Order: sequence, then C-alpha cells, then structure tokens
Amino acid sequence: MSRIGKKPVALPKGVSAEIKGQTIEVKGPKGTRSFTATDDVDLVLDEGSVAVKPRGTSKRARQQWGMTRSMIENLTVGVSEGFKKELEIQGVGYRATMQGKTLKLALGYSHDVNFETPEGVTITAPKQTEIVVEGIDQQLVGQVAANIREWRRPEPYKGKGIRYKGEFVFRKEGKKK
Repeated sequence: MSRIGKKPVALPKGVSAEIKGQTIEVKGPKGTRSFTATDDVDLVLDEGSVAVKPRGTSKRARQQWGMTRSMIENLTVGVSEGFKKELEIQGVGYRATMQGKTLKLALGYSHDVNFETPEGVTITAPKQTEIVVEGIDQQLVGQVAANIREWRRPEPYKGKGIRYKGEFVFRKEGKKK
C-alpha cells in the first residue's frame, strides 16, 4: 500500500508557508495559494518542509493524510513553477487566435467559438494550431483545457479536433465498399 503521506513536502527556494489552524498558505514568485485541511490530519511546519500527520488510524484519516500531502505539494509547485497544458488543433480550416482575453476558435461550425479566459489562467496561441493554458492552480488549468477541448473532441475516423499535446487518438477504419 502506498504511503505518500509519510514524505514531507520540501519547500523550494523562494517559497514560504504559513499554517493557521487547519489552513496552510503558500507564497511564491508566481503568487499565493491556500488550502484548508480536514480535522483528520495535523499540519506541521519544519525548517524548509511541511509534514502531514494523521490524527488516528481510521480509513478516512489515512485517506485524508495522502490527499492533503498531495494538495500541499501541488500548491508549492503551482506558486514556484506553475502548471501548463498544451493543446493541438488538427483539421483543415481549424484554427485558434487570441483577441485580447478572448480565444477565437474556428472549428468547422457555421460560427466562430469565443472562449473567455477565466480569472487566474492565461491562454496563449503561439501558432494557429496550438493553444497553451497556464496558471498556478492545477485544477483550474486542467478544467479550462478540458472545456476548450470539449468544443471539438478528436474523432476516431479522421482524427480531426482539439487534443492534448502527445495524446494518442485510436483510429478506426471506415466503411468498405
């Protein structure tokens, strides 16, 4: 059984953490993020690291132990390096452009799709067939990338659509005469 909760979370250079009750606030060069842990775990701030200890041996306490440690690690990575999702667009006439804070997608519909950039995330389109979503909140970055991909998922016959960079799309053979 994995015991990810036993490993303390090391704080990189330039990142500081502050614990108030069950809430931990992590500050870094990219911003500030906080997380409130459940009452099943204790948060301990050591020199240059944060440790999570379970308050009991119940199943819920052990579950929260590993989950809390993973959430704290995601906070430290987010404020120090940030998170990034890259999307590719494949298909004739499919393209993406940025106009201010609006992502304009031409995806074969009779109209262009306008996607407003939410707060806390930056979207860029370095090429017409690439979209990069960046931010310090891993969940928000992943959700925004999934929402963009939802407009035209890759289809299995021609492979057209929006896909994550490096994603494999299983191709099907078409009808035979």
